[in-house]
Amino acid sequence: MAGRFAPSPTGELHLGNLRTALVAWLAARSTGRDYLVRMEDLDRVTSAAEHEQRQLDDLAALGLDWDGPVLRQSDRFDLYRVEIDRLVDGGFVYHCYCSRREIRAEIEAAASAPHVHLPDGAYPGTCRDLTRADRAEREAAGRRPAIRLRTDGQVVAVEDRVVGRYEGAVDDVVLARADGVPAYNLAVVIDDAAQGVSQVVRGDDLLTSTPRQILLQRLLDLPTPEYLHVPLVHGDEGRRLAKRDGAVTIGELQEEGWAVADVVSVLARSLGLATPGERVTADRLVDRFDPTTMLRDPTRLSDLQR
Repeated sequence: MAGRFAPSPTGELHLGNLRTALVAWLAARSTGRDYLVRMEDLDRVTSAAEHEQRQLDDLAALGLDWDGPVLRQSDRFDLYRVEIDRLVDGGFVYHCYCSRREIRAEIEAAASAPHVHLPDGAYPGTCRDLTRADRAEREAAGRRPAIRLRTDGQVVAVEDRVVGRYEGAVDDVVLARADGVPAYNLAVVIDDAAQGVSQVVRGDDLLTSTPRQILLQRLLDLPTPEYLHVPLVHGDEGRRLAKRDGAVTIGELQEEGWAVADVVSVLARSLGLATPGERVTADRLVDRFDPTTMLRDPTRLSDLQR
């Protein structure tokens, strides 16, 4: 079985991404799992081969080796379509003709209505009960539908090895966009099962999407892996790390005089896996890794100092 790291090749990995990649590698290696790398390049407009190669180079520089070839979601659209058709045949989806602007407007208009347990921005269900005539009218007007999961707000529990128990309701999430591109929540479930991924490590900003994915796993008769959602690295203004925060990539840090070994050591200290001033490599951290004792608070960029 395997763990994995699955970035989107839309830019260079920053310290927050690299911290998650390190935890994923340690979690896999410390439990005898393979470590896989998958490129989540569903959006071919924003994804680029040069970003992918730089990401792979950075992982290798940190000593995070992987097993087998790199899988790319852009090569797997036919497989996603087969699974979408299964959900269509099972009556688990419906067509949605709403634009993003229309959805935002309806959510704002219904802001005072209760949305118990549902994620922020949950789709209000405008197209759930369209008749065949309604759909024909929209398509005659040139509207192409997205495909949404039909749910009843089921509450799904996640037993996370870092966060603990988390419960969230599942909304009518998009499974395929109007242009036919499969959505992240569907693709990641199918890929994890196909690759034998039994352990998913990712940032805790994705925790609220996990109930959606577990419900999809159940509908498609796929196994549920164990989850570890890792606290993010924040900029000093308290927002998730981004380029606006300055030197946050390996290349930028090297321009400021950092060595790659400095990056590993600083990330290890932020996880409670190394002492101040200690120089470590990824290999040396495998025996120290224990997700139940890992620091669980967000890390500030200003704390990541040599």
